[in-house]
Amino acid sequence: MARSTTGLFRTRGEHGHAPVTYIELFFDLVFVFAITQLSHGLLEHLGWTGALQTLILLFAVWWVWIYTTWVANWLDPERANVRLMLILLMLAGLVLSSAIPYAFGVRGWMFAAAYCTIQIGRSLYMVWASWGVHPARARSFLRIVFWLCLSLPLWVAGCFVDAQMRMLLWAAALLIDYAGPLAFFRTPGLGRSTGADWEIAGGHMAERCALFVIISLGEGVLVTGATFATLPQDGLRWLAFATCFLGSAALWWLYFDTGARRGSQVIEASDQAGLLARNAYTYWHIPIIAGLVVSAVADEMLLAHPQGHIAPAMLAVSVGGPLLFLIGNMAFKKATTDRPLPPFSHMLGSVGLLGVGAWAWLGHWQPLTLGLALFAVLVFTAVWEWGSFHGGWRRWTPGLGRLFGVDPAAGSDT
Repeated sequence: MARSTTGLFRTRGEHGHAPVTYIELFFDLVFVFAITQLSHGLLEHLGWTGALQTLILLFAVWWVWIYTTWVANWLDPERANVRLMLILLMLAGLVLSSAIPYAFGVRGWMFAAAYCTIQIGRSLYMVWASWGVHPARARSFLRIVFWLCLSLPLWVAGCFVDAQMRMLLWAAALLIDYAGPLAFFRTPGLGRSTGADWEIAGGHMAERCALFVIISLGEGVLVTGATFATLPQDGLRWLAFATCFLGSAALWWLYFDTGARRGSQVIEASDQAGLLARNAYTYWHIPIIAGLVVSAVADEMLLAHPQGHIAPAMLAVSVGGPLLFLIGNMAFKKATTDRPLPPFSHMLGSVGLLGVGAWAWLGHWQPLTLGLALFAVLVFTAVWEWGSFHGGWRRWTPGLGRLFGVDPAAGSDT
């Protein structure tokens, strides 16, 4: 007989639709704080070590959020039992976010304890909720618990060593955690999961990940406004202010104009929505989010120092942020289409960003000149993609289409 936990799961609407609920949006507030902590931490420790530490922490924060998104895709957040679970996860997530600036210092134990508690506790809750109701899902989460327990000793051991060794141990722990879905959580005695175990409401996953992109974009907007408010507002900084904001708008356009909408449509119609969500959303959104975090740091540096010498660290974040974003976008858009190549516009844009970075370094440009040139590359990429999806080579650039061997009648960004 089915247990009472049947009522904890969503009742799917037409086409398996699962709307995003208010408690999920409330849950995201913790991660607004987490993204802010990550960008500020990178700014304060701008260097190879700081970048690697921020990357490790970002991987952990994303894994907490995306696993919770998967769970909320199945559970009904309108049920009091599920709401309480999510609120408790928020509390632990707030602890995790608070520990980010000191995760490789005195509060490493706090970050590790919060991360492991969230990951294992939520998975055990799903085992309990699914037991006798969705046996395959219960077994799937038992496998997840097994994999999380494999990395647990590394998280714990990292709390008792210095920062350098902690980086190695926590990186190894995350490698295990991230390998789990790729290995279908193969577990002794329980076998491995299948794509059918991961069937989800694709539109819900697409919308949730799009909202996290908005959160990350919001960090750049907040940094731009807050930094500008504290600085002398002369003409040079007004221009830097406009460049930073319009750069964030260009990044928004590149993700939402075609990619987000098309991705949502594809995953909603797919009979392999779980596998598509694993590849396109769980993994390929990581460089997108990382790029936005790094871009927020670059915006703050540009506003503070629009003139003068471009330090290597400033050049790295100025070019690296948009480049990571475009790489993630390329992979995401490739995963949600059946085309053999990533978007040609994004490949051109990536080359353009690297070229601008090289010229800025060799030509001893001013920071504001670099910012304007990088913004121009993003606009070029967005316009190229927009044109290819609104008439394509046939309408806008038939000559270039023939030059690059693209079918003028295709009308697609390949």
